[in-house]
Amino acid sequence: CDFCKLLITVNRALSAGGIESQPVPAPFLIFIKLAQLAVLDTNRRLSTMAATPTLMRTDSARGDFSPLKHFVVAKKKISDVFEQLLSYVKETSEFVEVISGNEALGTIATKDQKVEIQTYADKLAVIKEVLARRHMKVAFFGRTSNGKSTVINAMLRDRVLPSGIGHTTNCFLSVEGTDEEKAYLKTEGSEEEKSIKTVNQLAHALHMDESLDAGCLVRVFWPKTKCALLRDDLVLVDSPGTDVTTQLDSWIDKFCLDADVFVLVANSESTLMNTEKHFFHKVNERLSKPNIFILNNRWDASANEPEYMEDVRKQHTDRCVNFLVEELKVVDRDQAPNRIFFVSAKEVLNSRMQRAQGMPETGGALAEGFKERLKEFQSFERRFEECISQSAVKTKFEQHTIRAKQIIEKVKTIMDAINIEAAEKRVAALEDREYQRDRLEFVRNQLNLLTEEIKKKIKAISDDVESKVSIAMGEEIDRLHVIVDEFRGDFHPSQQVLKLYKAHLLGHVEQGMGKNLAFRCSNAINVSVQSSQQYMMESMVPLLPSTAQSQVHMLVPKKTFDLSYDLNCAAICSDFQENIEFQFSLGLKALVHRYLGSVNAQRALKLVDPNLQNSRAVVPVTPSSEPPSIAAPPNNEKALMTQEDLMIAMATNLASITSRTSMGIIVVGGVVWKTVGWRVIALSASLYGLVYLYERLTWTTKAKERTLKRQFVEFATEKLQLVVSFTSGNCSRQVQQEMATTFARLCEQVDQTQRDLEANIRQLTTNIDELETVQNCSKTLRHKATELEKQLEDFTKQYLQPQD
Repeated sequence: CDFCKLLITVNRALSAGGIESQPVPAPFLIFIKLAQLAVLDTNRRLSTMAATPTLMRTDSARGDFSPLKHFVVAKKKISDVFEQLLSYVKETSEFVEVISGNEALGTIATKDQKVEIQTYADKLAVIKEVLARRHMKVAFFGRTSNGKSTVINAMLRDRVLPSGIGHTTNCFLSVEGTDEEKAYLKTEGSEEEKSIKTVNQLAHALHMDESLDAGCLVRVFWPKTKCALLRDDLVLVDSPGTDVTTQLDSWIDKFCLDADVFVLVANSESTLMNTEKHFFHKVNERLSKPNIFILNNRWDASANEPEYMEDVRKQHTDRCVNFLVEELKVVDRDQAPNRIFFVSAKEVLNSRMQRAQGMPETGGALAEGFKERLKEFQSFERRFEECISQSAVKTKFEQHTIRAKQIIEKVKTIMDAINIEAAEKRVAALEDREYQRDRLEFVRNQLNLLTEEIKKKIKAISDDVESKVSIAMGEEIDRLHVIVDEFRGDFHPSQQVLKLYKAHLLGHVEQGMGKNLAFRCSNAINVSVQSSQQYMMESMVPLLPSTAQSQVHMLVPKKTFDLSYDLNCAAICSDFQENIEFQFSLGLKALVHRYLGSVNAQRALKLVDPNLQNSRAVVPVTPSSEPPSIAAPPNNEKALMTQEDLMIAMATNLASITSRTSMGIIVVGGVVWKTVGWRVIALSASLYGLVYLYERLTWTTKAKERTLKRQFVEFATEKLQLVVSFTSGNCSRQVQQEMATTFARLCEQVDQTQRDLEANIRQLTTNIDELETVQNCSKTLRHKATELEKQLEDFTKQYLQPQD
């Protein structure tokens, strides 16, 4: 259409610059301006459609395939590994703390190992925090007004830092991304976030703060949503001109030691200055082969003299290569050209800002060769990104990776030591448990055998004691009259004195027989008991532990065994009734006793005269005229007759006596009278009377005492014969009790030994289970360490070792 043709004509005129130089009316001028805006918009659209595919391919590295992602991915991966490693070391620390506090297991893990692992955990926690703060850092240096800030802005594709005429950087500026929507800055020594909305506000804030000098750092936080480059943990540091201060050493120490890449922004309109070289010489002294790029900025000025462009470029390139290779020796001569670029940061910044605003990159007044310079700037960015990502990964993560490997190796060594120690202790515990079980089985079997043997021995000794005491007591009973005859006491027939006399006599007899029995039996019995106790002790000692063996003698009484015979004569002879009235030996009672025996005579006399000796009978078991052996037959075997036999015997004897008395008197008297005469009869009667008179006169207190002693011996002999078996059995039981008590004490010690062995076996079983758990845990933890070590090795191969 005509309007389009008009617009094309106007556009050509504008491009030639002819219209504005001609005088035109005001209305037409307005029309021209509107037409110019329309043409510019049309050109913008057409340029955008034509240039977008090429630019997208050129800048594709800054998208998802940007080399900077290499650092981000490596950082995430190493952070995950350190997260796992820290968790692992904490788990190991808890494990070591638990087993080191278990006294039952012994020293499987030492306190030094516990402290060492805890130290590793603390170090890993610090490293983890450091890794979270790690980022790639590039520092830009050069003389004042060489365009350092402009280069940074061109890389950020926006005017982030003040640049251009009237703006010189008077302090260090770091630009890093923030997740917040608003930009802000922090000055050195302050955490206050100062809000900034535009570059002018930033410039104003920097120039108005009088406390900032060349050695101060201002951190600028720019929203990541506004700048894609800052999303990849990249920090760009702008610096004052190297020609404004002599404090280069402090600059390097403060801002350069952790930088991954250094960019020297030079002015292509001049050569490298000594101040710039001097600074990088100092950097090279502090750092081992720093990564240095040289940007010859303002290369667009060479478009004015195209005939000298290649010569000037070669001259700058040779000097820069010589500086990098010969002077600094940081790269090889083949690699040096890849570190030198000729750019125009201002052109790149303007074109990128125009593109961001929807305008064509090549719009406006651009010097010839812009596209080549833009491509070279993009090439610099790509090489820079590749270099800084590789360098940052190596410088930021390599030492931490090495340290992590060392920590894992140390922890593995500790786990191996714990595993070996636990295995050795477990084997020892198994052997000890087996020994304890064998020991327990031996003690049980031996105790059963000894129990049967000692029971038999105790019974044999008890029977021997019973036999000895029985024999000795029988002999002492036979000698009872000796003990009784030895008694001396005040005797009188009165009842009170007799009672006291008999009491003393009983005490004397019991004491005398006790002494005699002790003399005859106690020593032998005591020797036998002590010998048996010693045998028990010697038999039991092997069943006791060594600690108890030294104290086993305390279980055996040291004092002599005191055997108590305890005859208790007072109770045995409590029913003794003496008969110390005068008894004529040729009287009727004596004759009846003589012919009928003691027991039957007593009964016969009672039948003849029931009141006879009813108050004071003759000694009930032995008559005074019978010997002890007849009166008291052993074992209380008395010839007792039945009632019928007694009546027959009594009738026969009485008839005999009566017949002899009556008939004898008549017959014998007649015979004697006729034979010898009355003189013989008178003589016999006189003799009978003399005997009676003699016996009556000799019946004194001494005779009564002898009669009482004789009657007591007869009575006590029979009674003591009855308690011989009881007394000997009592002595046997005393010996049995003494020996059984001693054996029981020894058995209690053996039982305690068995309980201790059982407790030890249970504890050893528990320890074995716990040691097995410790072994399994240490193996598991070691395997985890191996897995982490493998992850670190994979990380090293993937990110830290040079790729072929």
